[in-house]
Amino acid sequence: MKGTATVVKNAGSHFLLSELPTWKPFPAVLKGKVRMSGNSSTNPVAVGDVVTYECTVDPDASHPASIVSIHDRKNHLIRRSTNLSRQSHVIAANIDRAFLVVTLYFPEIKLPFLDRLLVTCEVYGIPATIVLNKVDIFKEEFPEEMENFRRIYETAGYEVILTSARTGEGLDRLREAVTGSGGGQVCLFSGESGVGKSSLVKALDPSLDPKVGDISMAHLQGKHTTSLYEMYPLSCGSFMIDTPGLRGFGLVSLKKEEVALYFPEMLRVSGGCRFSPCTHTHEPGCAVKEAVDQGTITAERYSSYLGMLEEDKKFR
Repeated sequence: MKGTATVVKNAGSHFLLSELPTWKPFPAVLKGKVRMSGNSSTNPVAVGDVVTYECTVDPDASHPASIVSIHDRKNHLIRRSTNLSRQSHVIAANIDRAFLVVTLYFPEIKLPFLDRLLVTCEVYGIPATIVLNKVDIFKEEFPEEMENFRRIYETAGYEVILTSARTGEGLDRLREAVTGSGGGQVCLFSGESGVGKSSLVKALDPSLDPKVGDISMAHLQGKHTTSLYEMYPLSCGSFMIDTPGLRGFGLVSLKKEEVALYFPEMLRVSGGCRFSPCTHTHEPGCAVKEAVDQGTITAERYSSYLGMLEEDKKFR
């Protein structure tokens, strides 16, 4: 018997598949040395991949199906190791929208980390929405910082949803974004450890119960509570891929002159640069630098861009 299904859980060498939109997961293993053409990542199969499987009986734990081929992906999110190796890891595949969950503090946000995630989404054509969680705390304690954060990313062209898993603020708007125009979306929830992804998921759909962890007060960083890449069905009809909390996110390889193409606010004005290509660092008549001076491109995003150019040198 042969069929087509989506990978809904990746536990290393073992997988769960389901023939979406039907939710009926069954176990599978990777047959032989199945590899995608040109794939250099550490994991040839990722959650969200559509695969062809074979089985002789109805699959169960004792008789898992065999994954015999991987279909072409429409997109995927990949991260490179933050050390100097060239290894990369595919986080998820065939994503309709990525929701990048962040907090201002507890754990403290690192804008370059978020910007690397956003650039990678742009590279692979994944629409991204930023979810600023725990706003019940920030509105009282850090209102100016919260508004400044929203200004930075809305100016860049991203939707920013303010949420609180504790009070329920913003959950209706987030649920609407996850549902999309007609349901059935595959959404990725990702971010650093401790930002409250699991709490948000449980608040969005109480029928789910992903693990919720405490913040490590020793380092004010979240403990890893999600160790597997896994997809969940949501009551709204969409599907959510939950990922382990990320502590580092190395950029995919980009040529120096390509990095600015994946900053939407820079791309909008770079046609006005005197020189082409333009690195937007030292060239006279640079429309991007002029936009930074005028405030239509924020200094924070421009600083992240310069940091990525330096990172490019480190990896070469």
